[in-house]
Amino acid sequence: MSTTRRIAKNTSVFFLANIINYIFLFFTTMYTARYLGPGGYGILSIALAFSGMFGVLADLGLGLLTTREIAKDRFLTSKYVGNTIIIRLILALLTVGIIILIANLGAYLGKYTQETINIIYILSLPIIIGVFPGIFTSVFQAYEKMEYPSINLILSGVIFLGGTLYLISDEFGVLAFALLNVFVSVVSLVCSILIYSWKLSLPKIKIDLDFWKYSIKEALPFGLTNISGMIYTYLDSIILSALQPTEVVGWYSAAYKLMLILLFIPNAVNVAIFPVMSRVYVCSKESLKLMYERYFKLMIIIGLPIGIGTTLLAEKIILLIFGPNYLNSVIALQILIWTMVLSFAGASFVQLLQATNKQLIITKISGICVIVNIMLNLVLIPKFSYVGASFATLITEIILVGYIFLATYKIGYGIPYKLVIKDLSKVLFATLIMSIFVWYFKSLNLFLLIIMATLFYFISLYIVRGIDKVDIMLLKQLW
Repeated sequence: MSTTRRIAKNTSVFFLANIINYIFLFFTTMYTARYLGPGGYGILSIALAFSGMFGVLADLGLGLLTTREIAKDRFLTSKYVGNTIIIRLILALLTVGIIILIANLGAYLGKYTQETINIIYILSLPIIIGVFPGIFTSVFQAYEKMEYPSINLILSGVIFLGGTLYLISDEFGVLAFALLNVFVSVVSLVCSILIYSWKLSLPKIKIDLDFWKYSIKEALPFGLTNISGMIYTYLDSIILSALQPTEVVGWYSAAYKLMLILLFIPNAVNVAIFPVMSRVYVCSKESLKLMYERYFKLMIIIGLPIGIGTTLLAEKIILLIFGPNYLNSVIALQILIWTMVLSFAGASFVQLLQATNKQLIITKISGICVIVNIMLNLVLIPKFSYVGASFATLITEIILVGYIFLATYKIGYGIPYKLVIKDLSKVLFATLIMSIFVWYFKSLNLFLLIIMATLFYFISLYIVRGIDKVDIMLLKQLW
């Protein structure tokens, strides 16, 4: 199978699975937020912020390292899996211990109620349970067999939505929604073990301390980057929870959740393209160049119209999904959606640096951005509440992506400025046409308006030749 077709298969399979899963997640979020209200949803969001921010410590970059090294040499599978299981279990237990300590400190200072503490405890359990599924997914990604983790992904989405509807129908409280997360993680664990043992074979536990030292050292730059990302993804919610009522956290989290859902697009492509980039870096620099250039263009084509369209339609989106109790989330969504646009734009360069063993650059940039984000949150949240948190996230992302762009140019991987301006100008023109249409027909039904605006956008993009012969050639190969 050719490289293009392998990417197409893995991208399409995992992308389709993500679409299905995020449809379930969309409705799960909508029903949960509407049912619990800003206060109850705020408590759940605080606990999820704790598990999300600290949960990355349980991986410490070992997942990406495993994928990269096995993609280069599949004979290393047993060695990496057998050792990383023990390492990650130890890290997971330490992570849960850290969460318990910090949560209790918050309770001692009077920042969290006992109910909030209990929910935080419960939602830390999936960190331990998720060790095995995480490792197995890294292996399947390296083998370019993402159809198998996709089964698990869809099953989790189905159970989440079904469980949420059941809890709502029987009028359960926040505690039950937290336990549902644990149940889904257990099902995911069982499913991943069954699939992995079916397609490959369950690994034998190994303890090679020299290999542990080497792996942790190599993975640490990935891990520090992920930790930095999780800090400025979730720290704002934790600071909000300490300084503002839980309702405010609920308003902010509702908008943030919608923004995060959209990130499945670059994430799905990343899963497919990362192992291929790691391999072609060794044998074909031209193929690597073509990959990240076209990936960047694709993300711009998708990201910009989503940013503009969401900004214009934010009120209609929030009212439709969450209802009038979340009207305060509108301005947060209008700000945060541009964080997503920037993440789209920087996705190809992040994968490029990681695949070419330049992950330390991202680690340094991410470290700087964490410090900036903490300072911004501490300054802006007391004065502007969740709006300040939204701007802190956006400013941090601007700095992050800007630095990554500069770094890739300095090491000789930058996309020619003329090419960027040429592509960007065409996308902006098509986006402008779409924006005029959206603004003029704003009173239409939201779903009909989105469909028609999308058609206008791609027609405009086609007219100005925003998709060139190379794009068409690649699309034909993918097909």
